[in-house]
Formats: sequence, C-alpha cells, structure tokens
Amino acid sequence: MLTLNRHRTAPVLIGAAASWGIATVITKHALGEIPPITLLPIQLAASVLLVTPFLLLRQREPPRTERLGKLTALGVLNPGISYALGLLGLVFITASESVLLWATEPIMIMALAAVMLREQITRAQVIAAGVASAGVALIVITPDRSNRPIGIALTLAAVAACAIYTVLSRRWMIDESSLRVVIYQQTAALAFALILLSAVVLAGGIPRLSGISAGSWVSAIVSGWLYYGIAFWLYLTGLQRTPASVAGQYINLIPVFGIAASSLFLDEQLSARQWVGAVIIVGAVTVAGKSLALAGEVRS
Repeated sequence: MLTLNRHRTAPVLIGAAASWGIATVITKHALGEIPPITLLPIQLAASVLLVTPFLLLRQREPPRTERLGKLTALGVLNPGISYALGLLGLVFITASESVLLWATEPIMIMALAAVMLREQITRAQVIAAGVASAGVALIVITPDRSNRPIGIALTLAAVAACAIYTVLSRRWMIDESSLRVVIYQQTAALAFALILLSAVVLAGGIPRLSGISAGSWVSAIVSGWLYYGIAFWLYLTGLQRTPASVAGQYINLIPVFGIAASSLFLDEQLSARQWVGAVIIVGAVTVAGKSLALAGEVRS
C-alpha cells in the first residue's frame, strides 16, 4: 500500500527540482573550460564520494530486495547515458533553454506511467501537464532568436531517457533505500562515463585538463554534488512516496530555479513573454501538488 504525506513529499521533490535547476547553471560555467565527456566522470565521482559516507553511517543493513541489480543497471541509463547527452546538448544551448526543455519530462513520464505502471491519470494532472507545456512553449519558442537544433535534439533525447528511468525506478524500488540506490546507480554511471571517456581517448580525442581554473574545478565538483548526489537522493525519496506521474510534475519547477540562477550568475536574460511562461509553469505545478493529496487519499 502506498502511503503518502503531501507535506513531507512536496518539499523533497521541490528540493530535487531546485538542485537540478541550479546545478545546470553551475555546469554551464564548468563547460566553459572542461569538455562534456571529461566533465561527466568528474561530476559523478564527486557525487559518489559525497553520498557514500552517509550510507556507511546511516544504513549498514544489507539490501532488502532482489531488484537492486536492476536498479543499479538503470544507472547506466540515468545519469549515465542521459546526462552524457544532456551535457553535450548544453554546449549548444543556454542554461535557461536547457532547464526549460527538461520541463517536457513530466508529460513523457505521465504517458509511460499510464502504460507501464497502470497508474490512473486524473483530469487535473492532464490539465496541469498541458498548461505547463504551454508555459514551456512560451519560453523556448521565441521570435527574437533561433533555437539550436542540435542542442535541443540532444537535450530532448536526454529527457526521454530520464522519463524511462523514472518509471522503471518507481516500479522496482518500493522497498529499497533511496540512498543506497543513488550510490549504486551512480557508481554504474561512473563506470559507463569512464568507458566512454576511454573510447574517446582511443579514438584520438584528448581530454583537456591542463590550464583549467580553480573556479571551473569548484564548479565541476559542486555541480556534481547537486546534480547527481543531492538531487537524485531527494527525487528517489519522493518517488517512493508518490506515483511517478505526480512526482514528475515537480520537474516543471526546474526551469524556475534554473532561470533565476542563470540570471544571477550567467547574466542570461529572459523576455517578458518567457517570464509569463515561467509563472504558468509554477501554477501548473501547484495544481499537480493538489492532485498529490487526492492521490494519497485514494491509495491510503
């Protein structure tokens, strides 16, 4: 039986969205000096080193389910493949555009959850997803600048991989520790990232590590902590407490935090039209949050 507490779950999912949004901006800064294929293993290593001591201190009991192997393998999909695509896409588009494209993920999650998990999708959730999509369209499709097709395509591919990851994680991790899953998945992702980096080196590519400023190294490490460690921990914790289709709606908040951070730290400015879109997204997430409470009443 699924036990939900909206007052506990909503802040956790909002925290995950904030971590992803702010980390995208910090990552964009790091990409100014560190190539994406090199940055990915640095970020993942920083995350694993941050989170592992918490597991050792808090959860010394052995794994409780037989699904841990499947959950670990999911780490290759996300954050492995997904964030490799996302980092490559971020090279071609702004941090603001990137976080806004990620707001399409809830729609993908909702559709997959209905098909794969047989989750009942309420009318409120459908309306919230549609309204949020309209807000994203106002922000991304702008008349005063051309979008970058390569960056957009890579980012949307990364979003699709994350949506599949969310649905499969929701199916398999009901009885497993979210902290343990984060560490196992990111260790698998780190192995994938190192293999990918090795393949690039063997193909003649040379990772550029000399001359990187201290600020970029700090950005790489801090973004790794936020992007993979803290955000995934919070998101998987929330995912244990709520249906995937509802948890996914909180991803619409990523652009709000990302846009604010981009404006402060990268001097990326949005038009009045784009700010209207951001407000629409916040309203849609509010509706989704109310549907979370209704879902809890039905399942309790």
